Amino acid sequence: MAIIDFKATKCKHCYKCVRNCEVKAIMIKDERAEIMPDKCILCGKCMQVCPQSAKTLVSDLDLVKGFLAAGDKVVVSIAPSYMGLLKYKTIGQVNGALQKLGFAEVRETSEGAAVVTSEYTKLLEAGEMETIITTCCPSVNDLIEIYYPSLIPYLAPVVSPMIAHGRMLKEEFGQDTKVVFLGPCIAKKKESMDPRHDSCIDAVLNFNDINQWLQEKDISIEESEDIPFRHIDPKVNRLYPVTNGVVHSVLATEEKKDGYRKFYVHGTKNCIDLCDSMMRGEIKGCFIEMNMCSGGCIKGPTVSDESISRFKVKLDMEETIEKVPASKEEIEKITDHLSFRKTFMDRSPKDPMPTEEQIREILEQTGKFSPEDELNCGACGYSTCREKAIAVFQKKAELNMCIPFMHEKAESLSNLVMETSPNIVLIVDKDMKIMEYSAVGERYFGKNRQEALNMYLYELIDPSDFQWVYDTHQNIHGKKVTYSEYHFSTLQNIVYIEKEDAVLATFIDITKEEERLKQEYETKLDTIDLAQRVIHKQMMVAQEIAGLLGETTAETKTTLTKLCETLLGDGSESEVR
Repeated sequence: MAIIDFKATKCKHCYKCVRNCEVKAIMIKDERAEIMPDKCILCGKCMQVCPQSAKTLVSDLDLVKGFLAAGDKVVVSIAPSYMGLLKYKTIGQVNGALQKLGFAEVRETSEGAAVVTSEYTKLLEAGEMETIITTCCPSVNDLIEIYYPSLIPYLAPVVSPMIAHGRMLKEEFGQDTKVVFLGPCIAKKKESMDPRHDSCIDAVLNFNDINQWLQEKDISIEESEDIPFRHIDPKVNRLYPVTNGVVHSVLATEEKKDGYRKFYVHGTKNCIDLCDSMMRGEIKGCFIEMNMCSGGCIKGPTVSDESISRFKVKLDMEETIEKVPASKEEIEKITDHLSFRKTFMDRSPKDPMPTEEQIREILEQTGKFSPEDELNCGACGYSTCREKAIAVFQKKAELNMCIPFMHEKAESLSNLVMETSPNIVLIVDKDMKIMEYSAVGERYFGKNRQEALNMYLYELIDPSDFQWVYDTHQNIHGKKVTYSEYHFSTLQNIVYIEKEDAVLATFIDITKEEERLKQEYETKLDTIDLAQRVIHKQMMVAQEIAGLLGETTAETKTTLTKLCETLLGDGSESEVR
């Protein structure tokens, strides 16, 4: 099951998530970022930095509502960070508001923290571990299991407060009870599904989920009934979500001094630096509180309220929470019959490593033929070009992630087009200032590129069509325009470029075609004129012939008539005699 939902349609291949992922658990495939679940430690940084909100957390809110709708008994384990993240007048109002939503019981996860503290003090008293790393933060546990497996022996073999509390609640209310953890952490969702203890927690909600639900039900925490939390009073263990909270709890709980030096580390980069230092053998004989979130759980990845100051919350909680241990007798009643041990394992990925020759081959594909060519700018998300080349070999990255290389390639292609295109290319801004001008333009307008880039379009040609395209965002295609002053004709395509808020035009020289068409037209006119003259002459000849034929016919008629009359006259006289 995915924990961080990834919307590929929103990913704009900016690589910001890769740059901010300290463990490089994000791969780029088909120019889109994808989280690699087996390498992700769920620190939530990618969600926080994504400028397009392409990564969102999958919510269990509908699942929890389904539990209640089905009539299940649902108990909430609420992380102690609620004291700094929720608005209330008294702590009991938080309990009252959540019970209004239908939960059978609301209990503080700090109860589980008290048990975990007890287990830590036992380890400190035994003194058998060279160094002890707290295991309250599942992201820290993942970091070590996946990336620093040789440090696993230093992890305290103890479950987190959430798992401990879930186990306690299941024991108290029955295994059929649904236990819902409420806190600011997204890694808790993955931890709840870990096969080593997946029966302890049935769903995980964050404070954004619960605030949304309270708003839907029109429930105000500050106006809710004050119902005190019951059962174990966790006391100092409520400090777990702030930096040094675990150390404070241990110091308040242990009954005799141990020989470990105690300190805390928070923030992903600092945790990694500490692990590197431990790998070098520089840290020994210490009890180390490690928290992946900078400032502790109080500023977990789901805490989006910028008005919440982790410094103020830390000060307020340390001032109001008594640094006294939870009841030893109550804790022993629990630990006597429940186990809170956890075994950690090597989950390090077995990625193939390229040879030096393969690395060089990949580097050369992005124009890096020598170490001097390797800028190591980190724009792709990897610290060095070699790291990125290894990631390409492992199919975690793509060649085109190298931004300087792609920029140079695009620039060279752009320059190639501007220098070699047989067509005039012009780009103007909203003020009709020339932004780009192809080299061939000098042959037509008599201005070289350097001169043209300091000019406005109206200094060369009539900008009316360009202005119309800019104002209307409608394009002009295939318009014939003749520039008599420059003695050439063009076929123009003028388009608006929204991203650049500019107008691009290409002019195709059709002067020869226009001259040929003109000549063909003139030839047609001459031919028509000649035909008209021939027709006219033929008509004149026909008329002359007709006239001659008319006269000849008339003369013939007269002559023949006279001949007939003569013949008739001769016949008459013979009959009389």
